[in-house]
Amino acid sequence: MSKNNKSSSEDKASLASQTLSDKNSSQIAKRLAASVLSQADSSKQTGSEMQEIASKVLQSSKYSKNTKSLAGSVLSQSNKDR
Repeated sequence: MSKNNKSSSEDKASLASQTLSDKNSSQIAKRLAASVLSQADSSKQTGSEMQEIASKVLQSSKYSKNTKSLAGSVLSQSNKDR
């Protein structure tokens, strides 16, 4: 199994921080934001549950541009062999 060595960008980490601070953010957005932040400056990778959530968010029309941006970042941290 190969390892993904990417980490969250400063822009995505900033968006994630804002999302977590915003009382109007959805639970899904906050979960994605937490995942993005946990992968900033670390070697952590996205787990299969978060991959599934992020994938569903990207396929849905009900989520905001920012939530989809976080989902894309989460998926980019995933292990490509899954």
